[in-house]
This record gives sequence, structure tokens and C-alpha cells, in this order.
Amino acid sequence: MLTGAAVIVAVASLVKARRLAKRLERLTESYWELRYEHGQLRARVNRLDPETATSGAGNETAPVGSGATAFVPLSSLKR
Repeated sequence: MLTGAAVIVAVASLVKARRLAKRLERLTESYWELRYEHGQLRARVNRLDPETATSGAGNETAPVGSGATAFVPLSSLKR
């Protein structure tokens, strides 16, 4: 009886872990898509009005330049 209960708990834990892993994968993909879109929009704004982007973005360009994070597709992370 104790073994049966342990098996049921193990199966329930496995199901929950798989569900959480899928959710984490979706959230990670959404994060990178949003990050990419943000970069695209920032580039469009810089092209449309470069004077405003350089004068008003003094505080904004320092963290972006120091981070130097680029878009990395998820397919390259999965091996």
C-alpha cells in the first residue's frame, strides 16, 4: 500500500515537473521574442528621429552598451 502511494506521488510530481518545464520554455521564448522586438523598435525610432534618440537617450544608451546582450535564437541554445 505504501509503495502504491509512493508511485502515485512520483507520477503526479513527474506530470507537474513536465508542465512547469513546458511553461518555462514558453516564457523563455516569449522573453527573447520581446527582447528582439524591443531592439527592432528602438532601431526604427533611431532611424526616424536620430536627433531625439541621441539627445534624450543619454541615460538609456549607457546600460544598453554595457550589457551588450544580443538576440540569440532558442534553436541555437537547444543541443
